[in-house]
Amino acid sequence: MKLSPNKQNILFRLPIAGMLLFVVFYSLAALHYPGGSWNVPAQTGFHLKDNYLCDLLDAQTISGLENTASVYAKIALGFLCLSLMVLWWYLPKLFFRKAKALVFMRWTGMLAMGTTLLLGPQNHDVVVRIAGVFGTISLMIALVSLYLDHFKGLFVLGVLCLVLFLANYYIYESEVLLKQLPVIQKITFTACILWFVFLDLALIKKFRGFKH
Repeated sequence: MKLSPNKQNILFRLPIAGMLLFVVFYSLAALHYPGGSWNVPAQTGFHLKDNYLCDLLDAQTISGLENTASVYAKIALGFLCLSLMVLWWYLPKLFFRKAKALVFMRWTGMLAMGTTLLLGPQNHDVVVRIAGVFGTISLMIALVSLYLDHFKGLFVLGVLCLVLFLANYYIYESEVLLKQLPVIQKITFTACILWFVFLDLALIKKFRGFKH
């Protein structure tokens, strides 16, 4: 279905708006977090060095307190996943080469985000692994497509995101450098958010002024 330039302009900007709202609501969640982490269970407040991002989603903190931050964290996660589903849907339009792999990239990317929406304390590991498989597939197809279409900067940043993502998974499963994982997780998350923002900006730039 073809979109008018105005509708296209709005839809292509939704992912950036959603990611900004994610940052706002996750910041609110961090400010309202009572405290407690796996590294320091008795600490107060949210600490970048010790807390995982998913700590904010739990109904109770690690120290057993009611987590008043969880509602903000769930809203933030919703904004992030839904906005990135929109980005994965439209991302094939960025590339000049048309291939069936791009359709596969679209759906695996959307499935990764849809699965992440289900993230909770009871199913954390299962959801992370399933979303990780879908996300890795979509990411690798995107990287190949970026390389073939000569998006050099986006390709390099995407490779960095993939390396960081795989490092997170290895540390989580092997427990090597596990105490440092909260910091590594946030570095990875920041890099991935920036990559998605730049992908969306590239998509907007390609279709700026485009007439259907």
